[in-house]
Amino acid sequence: MIILGLDPGLGTTGWGVIRAEGNRLSHLANGRLKTDSAAPLARRLAHLDTMLAALIADHGPQAAAVEEVFVNANPQSTLKLGQARGVVLLAVARGGIDPGEYAARLVKKAVVGVGNAEKAQVHAMVQRLLPGVKIDGPDAADALAVAICHAHHLASSRRMP
Repeated sequence: MIILGLDPGLGTTGWGVIRAEGNRLSHLANGRLKTDSAAPLARRLAHLDTMLAALIADHGPQAAAVEEVFVNANPQSTLKLGQARGVVLLAVARGGIDPGEYAARLVKKAVVGVGNAEKAQVHAMVQRLLPGVKIDGPDAADALAVAICHAHHLASSRRMP
């Protein structure tokens, strides 16, 4: 199964694509989708949607997962992140996929073993779980972690009677 993981952001949305075969995971691709911070909000959201549609068309995932929004101290930033996340969910749904949604603590727990892991620990564990991966920055590492978390949850749900 090909799984797309997404770490939403208005400025940068991280993405990672993995293949899950039983308990074996392998890296297919990862990267970042960037929008122009000087562009109007609506144009940035539309551009994000276009890039996501192309990404989904290129990789043909059968499953996807999105990190949930955390609340910032700055309400304006939280609102913009929520709008970007809405575009991400819409693009995935338009691609015919019902996305899994995971809190950052749950992703960290699934990948590192503890919910309060540091970003560097998550990055290191992603590299260990996907040998040979070249990660395109922290947003892509987070997206790969979301995909790994989803793969673990799908595998667990298949084992449940």
